[in-house]
Amino acid sequence: MRKILLATALTFGSFAAQAADIVDTAVSAGTFQTLVAAVKQADLVNTLKGPGPFTVFAPSDEAFAKVPKEQLDALLKDKAKLTQVLTYHVVPSKVLAKDVKAGSVPTVQGKALTVSTQGGVSVDQAKVVKTDIVASNGVIHVIDRVLMPK
Repeated sequence: MRKILLATALTFGSFAAQAADIVDTAVSAGTFQTLVAAVKQADLVNTLKGPGPFTVFAPSDEAFAKVPKEQLDALLKDKAKLTQVLTYHVVPSKVLAKDVKAGSVPTVQGKALTVSTQGGVSVDQAKVVKTDIVASNGVIHVIDRVLMPK
């Protein structure tokens, strides 16, 4: 009995120490409901559950609320455009806040983001409002608006 309890404690202990992937981390945060719905709509769940590493500049629900409803509805119905917009928020490497440098950063979408460190960090003029939400396959930084590829 004692061995079973010890084995159970070790199993749960190691499980608790493992970080969730980008998607599960976003779901559990509770402030990315629109982003998670968009990721599902674009069939990007498996990609963002993949090995990565990824850095996701994640618009919060508040940021999505700034997009006019008609524009957001149209985007959610256009899978190709939605995929382009979402992958523009993803960098194919793990970049923690302490490692951020100003300049051009390539995205999974193919175009580059412009990162500024003047007066705080911003990405294509969206302010980074929370940093270093660490996941097993990368990191999430919360931004205050949805980025649109140029």
